[in-house]
Formats: sequence, structure tokens, C-alpha cells
Amino acid sequence: MTTTVNVSGDCCRDFTQSSKLEWLETNGTGAFAMGTVSGANTRRYHALLTASLRPPVARRVLLSRVEEDVVIDGKTFALGASQYPGVVTPRGFELLQEFRAEPCATWVYGLNGARLEKQVYLVEGRQAVVVRYRADQPMKLHVRPFLVNRDYHSLQRAVESGGTWRGTPLLFSCSAKFTQDGHWYYNIEYLQELDRGLDFREDLYSPGFFTFEVRQGNARPGEWMTLCASIPETTADGTPGGEAPPEKRDPFLVRRADGTPAIIAGYPWFTDWGRDTMISLPGLLIAPGKLNEARELIEAHLKYLNQGLIPNRFPDSGEEPQYNSADATLWMFQAMRAWLAAGGDTAFLRDVFIKSARQIIDWHRHGTLNGISVDPSDGLLRAGEPGSQLTSQLTWMDARVGDRAVTPRHGKPVEINALWFGALRLMTAWGDHDYREESLRVQRSFREKFWNAKRQCLYDVLTDDGPVEKLRPNQIFAVSLGGGLLDREQQQSVVRIVERELLTPAGLRTLEPNDPDYKGRYTGGPAERDSAYHQGTVWPWLMGPFIDAYLEAFGRTAETVEYCRELIGRLEECLAAGPCLGSAAEIYDGDEPRSAKGCPAQAWSVAELARTKALLA
Repeated sequence: MTTTVNVSGDCCRDFTQSSKLEWLETNGTGAFAMGTVSGANTRRYHALLTASLRPPVARRVLLSRVEEDVVIDGKTFALGASQYPGVVTPRGFELLQEFRAEPCATWVYGLNGARLEKQVYLVEGRQAVVVRYRADQPMKLHVRPFLVNRDYHSLQRAVESGGTWRGTPLLFSCSAKFTQDGHWYYNIEYLQELDRGLDFREDLYSPGFFTFEVRQGNARPGEWMTLCASIPETTADGTPGGEAPPEKRDPFLVRRADGTPAIIAGYPWFTDWGRDTMISLPGLLIAPGKLNEARELIEAHLKYLNQGLIPNRFPDSGEEPQYNSADATLWMFQAMRAWLAAGGDTAFLRDVFIKSARQIIDWHRHGTLNGISVDPSDGLLRAGEPGSQLTSQLTWMDARVGDRAVTPRHGKPVEINALWFGALRLMTAWGDHDYREESLRVQRSFREKFWNAKRQCLYDVLTDDGPVEKLRPNQIFAVSLGGGLLDREQQQSVVRIVERELLTPAGLRTLEPNDPDYKGRYTGGPAERDSAYHQGTVWPWLMGPFIDAYLEAFGRTAETVEYCRELIGRLEECLAAGPCLGSAAEIYDGDEPRSAKGCPAQAWSVAELARTKALLA
């Protein structure tokens, strides 16, 4: 979801609004810059340079922010903004005339008749950020950098270093004069972290300030004055940033250190996840016609196959990939289907994918990691074992509070078996008829065992203790993936109950409101939020599967297409409100007023919107 976004001066100057609107800049390595329109950082993840030391992971915050003082005819204007206990100071947002997200994060200040423009962007493929300024009349500009040197999930305190700055692997490049004036700044507060029930205070160190002058013979009015901060191994010859910012890119598409592609699940705190990658791939790569990149990404994941599974997570710290997912590998079959439908070369299917796909299915038949195996009695796929620490992570509803799974789904989850059936049917469609009878058996068992005759819908999970009757959106995949897993009447019944109980303008709820476990608000500390994550919270990415299911169940007619377009229109209205300008949030509250929560820029939210809009075009 990339749209041109301008924020008016009135909104910029209203701290309550502008401190909740976020901007994001990336460079294809996993590094990012992120902050708010107001200029005040409200998350521990907000910074001008969060470098990726081993792309796309090993992220480290190096440059938190800068504060500017402008001197015009002896009068000083402070442009920065920071939250301290009980006070916001300076209050530079009160001087803002406009914020623009294009061509990069851009602030325009009005200074008693003078105009100063500021831009922030990252250098493509490098661990470097450019902050640049231009003015329309003579002035003196002091720029004070605030340094940090920490993992991006943590916070920095001066007391931990005895009040001594231990340095940072950061180089500054500019034509300005530097004045040493080192100070610690204590107790900067990040209010989004406070709302999340986490530590929210940090100490930052500033070594001094740079001074630019706008006058004849130096930087003339209208010329850019550039400050570049980078880690040493990526410093280029000369000072980058005098040229125009790079063209706006898809923030989620990155390259690993070895050059292979990856998809970041979300900014600012996710890295690349196998499940999120395969769900996002059709919308981020296939819909815009990037078929070569899509093939590269599928092939890259195949290289990590382990007992028929692709990794679900590549950890930050570089340990071995984690294979704790029952669905990521099966979603790859659906990604391959979309790739071929868009014109992908069948030679890749024949020469590469089919060979791996046979291994994948064989491992699933006979049993692979984490209790994932076919039940020989009915052909359905089971995943996990009661009491297993990893069981709660095997499906996308993977939240835990301590050792307790919030939504325990060990057994035979409905969407896992819809995906299993889809993989078998696709293998048959791709010419391997050894799987036809097996797919028909899965279809018969699915209709017999998952159908809830009382409510005319599907059970969520089949367990040894009986079926789980909770009404969740996972059943929509039994319709959206096609292939005739259910008959037409069953399809329509499933879509109708999901529409009635789970559909909202922002996506699908994860549990019906009448359920005693329903949580209508995603709020509080980590335990409270995790308890609500899949217990009623709305997920925008599920709007895509719902629309697929609606068209599958009721046919593609002028009326059904128009209805689905109305759904997309309402979803776009929700997403356009932020918090991350030009992107889409991870989740929303189940109840009105439905506020955006979770990760502010989520790949599969953006991807499914893009894919579905292309579908309805």
C-alpha cells in the first residue's frame, strides 16, 4: 500500500495527532529509519538509523535522532521534539507547515517568513542515512546528533556505562563545522512503549553539534546541506545525499548478505518469516509482475528444506533457522500456483519445484518435525502434541503467555488441512496423478469430520478429545483456496457465518464476539495483549481470503465483484488513517472504535490488499 501522503500544517502542529502518525524509510537490506511526523520518537524502534549488520538481521540502533536550532537575524528557532517526564521539549512541531512522505520523509518549517525544508532517507544497499536541509534565505543551522549503540529491541541507560560514552561505529560525513559539546540527555520517554506495558525511558548521548551556514559563498539559498551518518564499512567515496533521494521502494523486499531475496514480515520489530513470506509473495511480487524475484524467493526457501519443511523464522542473532510451522511450507504451494497463473515459466516447476514438492509430501505422509504427520486412519494432517512447547507456534495463531498457549490448536487444524488438500490437488493439476486418490480421501474425511451440522460451518480443530467448536476465521481457507474441498452449499454457509460474526471494515475478527473468551480490545501489558492477539482482534490480511471465498462460493458476477470492491474501499479507509503513513497495520481492535494496533507496517496486510485489488480490477 503505497500512496502519496501529505499531512497538513494544522495536523503537524497538533502533537496529539502528529505524534501518532509514523513515517518509514528503508533501503533493501533490513535497515530502516522510522519516527513520527511531530519529530518526537515514541517507540524504542524509532531512530534515524537502525542498521542491519548482517542483512536483513542483526539490527542495531546507532543514530536516534537529531535536533536543530536555526538562527535568523539573531533569533533562534528550536526544531526538535522529545518527550521527557511531564513535558515535550523542544516543540519544533509548532513551526511545521507541512509533512510529506514523498519522495522521502520531508518536513517544511515556517520560521517568521523564512522556509526550511528537511529530508531523511537511507542510501540504497548501504548502512547509511542522509539528513539534508535547504533554506530559502540566509540562516545558521546547528544540528545536534543523539547517539545510541544497542540492539533494536533494548534500551540504553547512562548508568550502565558509568556515565561514560563507550562510542559507536558511526561516521559522519558533511561539509559543516563540528563543535564538541558532549552531554548525556536523560529519561527520554517513548509513550508507545509505556502503552505496551514495557520499559519506556532511555538516555541518549550527544557529542556536540554541526553548524551549517546559508549565505553567499557557502551554502546558498535553495541548495541542499547534507549530513550523512554511516557505519565504516559502508562509507562511500564523497558525501552521498546531494543527489535526489532514491525512488520509493517496497519496504518489505530485501536482500540477504548473500544476495538472496527475503521479505520482512513487518516494521519495526519483525524480520523475515517463512509463513508471512509465502502469504505475502503473491501480493508483493506476483501482482506487480516481479516474477523473477518471486521465483528466486521460492527457490531460496527450498534450499533450506529440512525433513520436508521450510524455515518459519530466521533469527536475529544468527542461530540455526527455526522449523516451527505446519503451514509455511504448504503456503509455498499456493505461492507457486499464483506464480504459474501469472505466467511463470513451467520449466522451474518441472525441473526444480516438483522434485522438492514430492519430498515435502512424502515427509508429511510419514511424519516430520514437531508432530506434523498424516493420520493413516483418515488422511488428514495433524500437527503438534499436547504439552509441546512448540505446538502453539505451528499455526499462525501462535501467541503464548509464559508457557501457556493462548489458542492451543494441537491436533488437526482446519486451515492446515485445507492447505494440505490444496497441495495434493495442485500436484495432481501439475501432472503428478499419484496424488489424486489421496486428495479425494482427504476431501471425504474433511467433509465428514470438520462439518459442524449444528452451526452449518466448520470446526476449528479436531482433537483427541473431540472437535473444537470455536468460531474462528481459519475455516475461510477451506473455501478461499478453491479446489472443491466443500460443496457449494457448504461453501456459502461458511462464508455467511464468517460474514455475519467475524467481518469488520478492517478485516476479520479472530473469534466471534459471543464467545466467552472474546477480547474486544488489544491493550495492556504483554500478557494482556498476547491474550487478545487471536481472541477477537481483527487482522486486515484476512480480508483477502474472505473475498476469495466470497467469489468462490457465490460466483464472480457484477454484483459480487461490486460488493467485494466495497469491502476493499472500507478497508482502505481504515488503513489510510495510519499509524504508518502509506502502509498498513498488523491488527485492529475487535470492538469499536476500532484502533490500529500491533506492528504499524505489516507485509501481509499490504500484500493482501494489493493482491485483492488486482483480482477485482
